Amino acid sequence: MEDALHVPVLLQECLDGLAIDTDGVYLDGTLGLGGHSFEIASRLTKGRLICIDKDDFALKRASERLAPFAGRVTFVHSDFRYASSVVRDLGVGSVNGMLFDLGASSPQLDDAERGFSYMQDAPLDMRMDRTSSLTAYDVVNTYPAEDLARIFFEYGEEKFSRKIAAAIEKVRMAHPLETTSELVSVIKGAMPASALREKQHPAKRCFQAIRIEVNDELGAVREMMRTAPDALAPGGRLCVISFHSLEDRIVKTEIQKRENGCTCPREAPICTCGFVRTLRSVTRKPITASEAELKSNPRSRSAKLRIAERV
Repeated sequence: MEDALHVPVLLQECLDGLAIDTDGVYLDGTLGLGGHSFEIASRLTKGRLICIDKDDFALKRASERLAPFAGRVTFVHSDFRYASSVVRDLGVGSVNGMLFDLGASSPQLDDAERGFSYMQDAPLDMRMDRTSSLTAYDVVNTYPAEDLARIFFEYGEEKFSRKIAAAIEKVRMAHPLETTSELVSVIKGAMPASALREKQHPAKRCFQAIRIEVNDELGAVREMMRTAPDALAPGGRLCVISFHSLEDRIVKTEIQKRENGCTCPREAPICTCGFVRTLRSVTRKPITASEAELKSNPRSRSAKLRIAERV
């Protein structure tokens, strides 16, 4: 039922952006439930699709969904930041297109045992890759208050970040915070009554910030954007969907570096800095969801798709 209800964000826009060649090689660096991958694989004949995810559960579920295309799909348990290394290790050489949907997988967030949800009680975990060592428990109970405040403010845009961090520090001096409900209680207790009346859940921003820190999500995006384009064949397309401004800024900046990274003075007659253009923006502005998609899939509201082509 979960798979049936899962709707890939900006699906047609991604398929158009990839400009799929039926004999080409493509990579889905954030497999999730396999919604985008299913549509890519269904368009291939002699082509090949490489699917990456760091969540073993996601790989298992998606492999079942993509079973009809087993002969043309390769599954890899890895972090999308290592996409270029995965391509190299598989001996592929280069790929014709790459897709990265940076949104958190809904089943992961909805699984109470994973500790992502502020609506259900569970141990503080929040690991996308359950083999990694850092957990939400570690962040909440061992990070200095000033670091917690910075994370809440930078990654969650939480304006009461300092008050919340101070409240957490005070509580953990007596005993560690072990569950999501305990953390929610502390967050609520540190916020003024007016903030608790807002439509958005008072813990949403802090939980998002902790999730980003635990999984080094922004670091992964930076590393992917620095290295993944090198695995594209000339004319190959890079499609990246982001869901908040921090991710989108990284994607935009890294594309610009590869497109317009010359540091020579404007008056210089020739380039002497050694810059070589490796990407061309296919869309100058990010593509957002249509009104029809917004109505059918509210998750798409904050999605932004940027497309670039290897030159």
